[in-house]
Amino acid sequence: MTPKFASKSAKALPVYVVEPDQLNTVATDLNAISWVKANGFSAALAQVLILPDADGLPMGVLAGWGTADARARGRLHMASIAQKLPKGNYEIVSGLRGDELAQAHLAWLLAGYAFDKYKTKTGAVARLKPSKEVNVERILAEAEGDFLTRDLINTPTNDMGPDALEAAFRRLAKSHDAKVKVIKGDALIKQNFPMIHAVGRASDQAPRLLDMHWGKKSDPMVTLVGKGVCFDTGGLNIKPGGSMGLMKKDMGGSATVLGLAHMIMALGLSVRLRVLVPAVENSISAGAYRPQDVLTSRKGMTVEINNTDAEGRLVLADALALADEEKPDLLICNATLTGAARVALGPDVPPFFTDDDGLASQIYKASEAQADPLWRMPFWEPYEGDIEPDVADLDNAPKGGFGGAITAALFLRRFVDDASSFVHLDLYGWCPSAKPARSLGGACQSARAMLAVIEARYG
Repeated sequence: MTPKFASKSAKALPVYVVEPDQLNTVATDLNAISWVKANGFSAALAQVLILPDADGLPMGVLAGWGTADARARGRLHMASIAQKLPKGNYEIVSGLRGDELAQAHLAWLLAGYAFDKYKTKTGAVARLKPSKEVNVERILAEAEGDFLTRDLINTPTNDMGPDALEAAFRRLAKSHDAKVKVIKGDALIKQNFPMIHAVGRASDQAPRLLDMHWGKKSDPMVTLVGKGVCFDTGGLNIKPGGSMGLMKKDMGGSATVLGLAHMIMALGLSVRLRVLVPAVENSISAGAYRPQDVLTSRKGMTVEINNTDAEGRLVLADALALADEEKPDLLICNATLTGAARVALGPDVPPFFTDDDGLASQIYKASEAQADPLWRMPFWEPYEGDIEPDVADLDNAPKGGFGGAITAALFLRRFVDDASSFVHLDLYGWCPSAKPARSLGGACQSARAMLAVIEARYG
């Protein structure tokens, strides 16, 4: 779906955002003291009170903003307020300014997301008339990228296999005049992407590498690599039914980099952007790759397959090796890679891995400012031996089960030598229960934070 503000010329009910210690003053100015008291409105966080005129018709809305301590326990609180309002147009007229006002506009848009592709009836939402003080173009770019990511993840694999993911990739490129190259099927072998081919060859939809270029050659290069496993059965190490149930989201890394790419291109940032997505389905057939197979990667390193369900790092390795050959200034890898990351930090806080302390500091600051939580985990070098089997250079599934997110990140780092800065993000890509600004289902994690990082680095 597409995020929308109300028209700038639309008639809109005024929304007065108020903190508890301001309530008496605001209510007095609006001649609403009696109504406020009668309804027990205290301006608690996300509390809403519609104000009637003399005829009983709505004339405005009081929106509780709570205390600073209450707001510190979460962000994007305007989403909760927007979801409580009936259909109509609204305008925030007081109580917020600057970044807080801009974030409230973004939260309102994010609250309006609904995955209604397969529904015959869709619900109406409360629309916000944008304030003259906010950058509408930027807010829309962020919301559009977020919605794109969520739509792609939420779409079931019968409509979002490698063919459909390629089509979405091409649509995005066309909308921004970007160039696309696709290497598909046996051409992957000829052009030295053997691990992408091995993982995806069992599917009836051929594996492929999607490659997008945008921007001026003179600008610093930012490359985004996203895991595009459109469905993961686990391969011959087949997943149990409970673990397979959410595997339509295993292309969440690719969906995230497409959302971020849209934000970058829509805002015309001064970077040379490259987007790489290995798009495959990890299926089962007579041609499926097997446990104990040894694959030779694009980089020349060999990999012993000790579990066909650790396929994401294999397709990413070939894509990262290609990205690294061009020596990008910033290389960002997004993947729904390990359950270990969820055990460590839960579904809401994806870990990131980087050796660049300056980049890590930028990510922390952006994560906080954009209400897009991320947490640094280490490339713990004492675990390097865990990914080195006796048979080959690397092991795709180390025994023991400890530190799985770290060993996966260490595996990927082996394929990056020449990028000036590299960061890997291990996403969940899913919101297991509805929250303000995040509906149940596909989740856009890290994109807004990384957009802010790119802006900070390259203006």
